[in-house]
Amino acid sequence: MARRNGGRVIEMTDPAILTIVLNFRTPDLTLKAADAALRAMEGLRGEVLIVDNGSGDGSFGAMERAAKARGWTSGGRLRVVESGRNGGFGAGVNFGIRCGLSTGVAPDFYYLLNSDAVPETGAIGHLRDFLLEHPRAGIAGSFVQGVDGTPHQTAFRFPTVAGEFEGAAHTGVITRLLAQSVVTMPIPDHACPVDWTAGVSLMLRREMLDRIGGFDETFFLYFEETDLCLRAARAGWETHYLPSSRAAHVGSASTGAQKWGRTPTYWFDSRLYYFVKNHGAFYAGMATLAWVTGGILWKTRQLLTGKPDRNPKGFMTDMIAHDLRALFRRSAPPTHLANPLAEDRR
Repeated sequence: MARRNGGRVIEMTDPAILTIVLNFRTPDLTLKAADAALRAMEGLRGEVLIVDNGSGDGSFGAMERAAKARGWTSGGRLRVVESGRNGGFGAGVNFGIRCGLSTGVAPDFYYLLNSDAVPETGAIGHLRDFLLEHPRAGIAGSFVQGVDGTPHQTAFRFPTVAGEFEGAAHTGVITRLLAQSVVTMPIPDHACPVDWTAGVSLMLRREMLDRIGGFDETFFLYFEETDLCLRAARAGWETHYLPSSRAAHVGSASTGAQKWGRTPTYWFDSRLYYFVKNHGAFYAGMATLAWVTGGILWKTRQLLTGKPDRNPKGFMTDMIAHDLRALFRRSAPPTHLANPLAEDRR
């Protein structure tokens, strides 16, 4: 296949893929994901890399022994490595990207797979072929469904002030009026461009990462994919959703998000940092005000209709308290690495 770079056509007859599976204290699920990834990589050039992200619970040794016992580490098919620290999702993936292929050759694409996800046989190949056929596409994500077959929503618009208001109010008339600002998109039934897509089953073009850098490691968890896709879009790269590439997903196995009694501070940190970094402090404040206003409308509706609360306990008060503390600290957001991959690409 060929791809066009400016005015030049570059042949990519056998592009290489590095599949990265990030583990944090889910070794059994990670091995299941790696097994499925190896099957999906059959016939494709590249290898699978399991990155233990500072689990500290014996995960690394258990996965290394299991991989050797199953014959996965022979022939350069799979490696198990340690990141040395739990810096979050973006930091762990960046570590894997810096590891590269065992041959020392830079891959053409990086495929990211959640440790609690299982790609179908053709999932990786479909993403690769799509990126080869669409040279302006830097990112492509899969259709994701639960293990029970329920489709997961993984195609999104970028967060905005209007989107924050709509998401908090969650009221029919407001949703209709702000339809183009609703962050969660209807699940597409055909390949199409989106603002951003989830990192459950995601392929990244190396050429794009060379230009915009890897994940911003200031994000510990959440909003890191959103930020990466926004940076890509601003640099002229497209993000696409590809339903022909399919993966099953348990969901939140490492983070425990489905069982949150209270939203962790790092979620609020990531949300605020995303808005301040990409749109400025004033816009970030307006986004929070919009959410609170919409949240008050929802609370009023909830009291009148008896509808159950959709948010974790204390979500609104926690958000207000978090952002006010950030305001009164009057300090700049943490400095992020413009290109955390550059240090090993000089």
